[in-house]
Amino acid sequence: MPRYAQLVLGPAGSGKSTYCSSMVKHGEVIKRTINVINLDPAAEHFDYPIFADIRELIEIDDAMDDQALRFGPNGGLIFCMEYFERNLDWLHEQLGDEEDDYFLFDCPGQIELYTHVPVMRRVVEQLQNWNFRVCGVFLVDAQFSVEQSKFLSGMLTALSSMIQLEIPFIHVLSKVDLLSKRDKKQLKKFMDPDIYQLANSELSNTFLGRYSQLNKAIASVIYDYSLVKFYALDMSKEDSITNLLVEIDLSIQYGEDFDVKEPKEIEDNKQDDE
Repeated sequence: MPRYAQLVLGPAGSGKSTYCSSMVKHGEVIKRTINVINLDPAAEHFDYPIFADIRELIEIDDAMDDQALRFGPNGGLIFCMEYFERNLDWLHEQLGDEEDDYFLFDCPGQIELYTHVPVMRRVVEQLQNWNFRVCGVFLVDAQFSVEQSKFLSGMLTALSSMIQLEIPFIHVLSKVDLLSKRDKKQLKKFMDPDIYQLANSELSNTFLGRYSQLNKAIASVIYDYSLVKFYALDMSKEDSITNLLVEIDLSIQYGEDFDVKEPKEIEDNKQDDE
């Protein structure tokens, strides 16, 4: 039987840990055990139980305090993740060998880990070798996506990560519950956007005229091939979390290998016959 995993990705401050917390609580409501593994060596606080923690293997202070290495915060985090990549046996021991497990991997916010540094790609490949079906959940803060230029920038970042990791991706606009009514209304046009209009309106006024063809070409790639679509996530609404989890489960085929259960009334009739 396969196992299932979400890689929770996105820039720093996009709400990854809050997302994990909400999914764990939602799992309790629907009677599904959802385990969270922290892969951020710089994390400090969690309001949900941690199944495994990379800080047991290495912390960012280990790299930054080493006088021979002399790393800053960003370099130290990259070093920690590369050390983690070389010691994936630790992760295998933490995961165990149970079937049907469902894990969330709360990942760091350094975007280069998903766009050009090969660390997370190697982690994905190893998880697949361990019979995991893996989905990337890429979060973008909706508060910074209500402007057209920033929204297009977020789409390109998400697309770059998707190409690098080569797994199913669900793209999420997080923190929608924190938006004003005006911004929520503005955000609606981004849910199923006309990318050409986005590229030609605000961007054409922001950049020099010679970049207009580049904007159109980028929009054409995203729009014509339906490469990126965002789902709005409102943490204050249980239906919003439910609908998002359904999309994620479909992408990793969660539940397709489960045994078909008979309706309760049929089981009751069988017991009566006995």
